[in-house]
Amino acid sequence: MPPQVAGAVLEPVSLAALPGWREDDGAASLDAFRRTCAGPGPNPPQIEGVTGSPADLAAACAAADEVKPNEAKKFFEARFSAYRIVRPASGTEPERRVGFLTGYFEPELTGSLEPGPGYTAPVLARPDDLVSLAPGETAPGLDPLYRAGRRTETGLVPYPDRAAIEDGALGERNRPLLWLRDAVDLFVLQVQGSGRVRLPDGRGMRVLYDGKNGQPYTSIGKLIVNEGHLPINGLSLERWTAWLRANPDHARRLMRMNASYIFFRTEPVTDPALGPPGAAGVPLSPGRSMAVDGNLWRYGLPFWLEGKLPGQPGRGHLVVAADTGSAIVGPARGDLYVGTGAAAGRAAGDLHDRIGFVVLIPKPASTPDGAAKGAAAPEAAAGEARP
Repeated sequence: MPPQVAGAVLEPVSLAALPGWREDDGAASLDAFRRTCAGPGPNPPQIEGVTGSPADLAAACAAADEVKPNEAKKFFEARFSAYRIVRPASGTEPERRVGFLTGYFEPELTGSLEPGPGYTAPVLARPDDLVSLAPGETAPGLDPLYRAGRRTETGLVPYPDRAAIEDGALGERNRPLLWLRDAVDLFVLQVQGSGRVRLPDGRGMRVLYDGKNGQPYTSIGKLIVNEGHLPINGLSLERWTAWLRANPDHARRLMRMNASYIFFRTEPVTDPALGPPGAAGVPLSPGRSMAVDGNLWRYGLPFWLEGKLPGQPGRGHLVVAADTGSAIVGPARGDLYVGTGAAAGRAAGDLHDRIGFVVLIPKPASTPDGAAKGAAAPEAAAGEARP
C-alpha cells in the first residue's frame, strides 16, 4: 500500500518533471532550508506520528552546507524523494489532489513604551502562572479543549478568556510591554502572532508570540460576515479593520467573542529582510517559509506548491516548513509567510487558494558520510532533534 499521512496517500512523483520546477528560484529555497536547519529544536516537539526522519533530515541539512546556489535544484533532487499529497475519494466526494493555502504576514504598527493619548491598548507579557501544553499533550482535570491552563495549588484550571483578561482577571500579573494605538491594532497583532512596532523616537522593535491562554480561536471575519455587516467577497484585512474602527460598539463585542488571547515578548530587529522566528525557532523567509500542521510534518521538510501563486512568477513554488498555527490542520493545508508591512498584508489577504501539495521526504542517510542511497517511503518519527 502507498504510504499515508492522516488518511492522505503520498503518491511518488519526479521533482524534475514537475511543471515549473526548473524555473523556480532554487537558491532562495536552499537559503530558507539552511536557515530552518539551524533551528534550536525540537522540530517539532515529541509527537507520535510526525512524518520525516530526524536523522535523515539532519543528514540533508549537513549536506546543504556545501551546496552552491546554482546547484540547489540538483541538491533537492538528489537528497529528497517527492510525494504528491492525495486525499482519496470518500463516499460521494471525489479524489482530491489539491489542498488549501492561505497567507500571513508581519504587521507594522505604531506604539509607545508608555500609555497616553493615542496609545491605549496594552501588549501584555506572558504571565508566570500560564502553563502551555504541547500538541497532543493533556493535563489531568483540564478539558482537552484547552491548550493551556492556569497553575493553581490544586492543579491546572482553564485560563481566563479574552473578555475576562480585558476586565482585569490577571490582577498583578497584568504586565504591559508597550501600548499600541487602539484595540484593533492589538487584535491584528494577536491574529498574526507577531509584528514590528515603531516607537515615537523612531526606534523599531519586534513583538513576538510568547504563549496564549489556550482558549479556542474564533475568526472575527466569519463573525462579521455571519451577522451581515460585510459580504464575504472582498473581505480583506484592511476592510474589516476599517469597519471595526468605524463601529466601536460592535468591534468590542465581536473581538471579545474570540476567547483566545496572545501574550508577547520583545526583541530588536536584527535583519529587516527576514520575518520573526516561526515555531521552528528561526526567522521566516518571505515567500519561502510555510506554516504546516506540526502534528503531521516535521519542521524543515520542503514542500512544492503546484500552481500559480498571486504575485509570484512561475507555475510552482518550493517552500520550507518552519512554522505552525492553530488553524493549520491537515496534510494538505499550508499558510505561507509573505513578508512585513501593508503590502505584505494585502498579499496575504489575497491568498486563499486551492493548490496542490508535494512533500519532499529526505532519503535515508545510510552511509557513514551521510550520502543518500535510493528513494524510500516517508518515515513517521517522533523525538527531539534538529532537522
